[in-house]
Amino acid sequence: MSAPRDGTAPAATPTTTPVTGTRAPTASRLRKEQAILKEAENQFAVFGFEGASLENIANAVGISRHNLLYYFPSKDVLYRRVLDDVVFGWLAGMEDVWREQTDPVKALRSYIHGKLRSSFERPNAAKIFAKEVIAGAPRYADVIASSVKPVLDQEVQAFERWAQHGLVARMDFTHLMFVIWTVTQAYAEHQAQFAILLGKPALDETDFERAEEVITRLVLSGLGQKVD
Repeated sequence: MSAPRDGTAPAATPTTTPVTGTRAPTASRLRKEQAILKEAENQFAVFGFEGASLENIANAVGISRHNLLYYFPSKDVLYRRVLDDVVFGWLAGMEDVWREQTDPVKALRSYIHGKLRSSFERPNAAKIFAKEVIAGAPRYADVIASSVKPVLDQEVQAFERWAQHGLVARMDFTHLMFVIWTVTQAYAEHQAQFAILLGKPALDETDFERAEEVITRLVLSGLGQKVD
């Protein structure tokens, strides 16, 4: 997923923003919110929405459940805020990839690299999103439809422009993006299995580099690009 800044896609806006009144939040409040969000991301990734508890999240941060509810008034609000950070982080992190990019090879190399870096550096983000989607997106379908869909449309339009100029082979570009999302995020969602099969305790940066080489080669070859 990426977020072009050509004015045609709506700006990505988090669905849940803590109410802080008319004054800007203090640095102390922001630090506490970030600590809560980081721990919530860990626990939602492991236990899912139903299994994670506000008590355990609060205890891990060193505050009471009541105090946590001062920052995030419900479990649902906290969960959606975590997903906001995940999804809009993906979008913002990729915003320059497709913007005014005329070279499909450079764009795709950059895109795949960025997606895999995200899986390597923040695997719990992909795991939370995967759990929500596997469950049918009961708490986040509205954001996927309103914010991710327009960005996907922009990406597909970029492929269509390249195809019209004979720069890539024509295929169903929507499903191509689904494949790229799936395979890059799999290195976060299934990293334990992959590590076991590779006979190591965990995937390391070299594994992600090798995955990037394979995925990039497959995608570019499928689009009719010569790969060195």
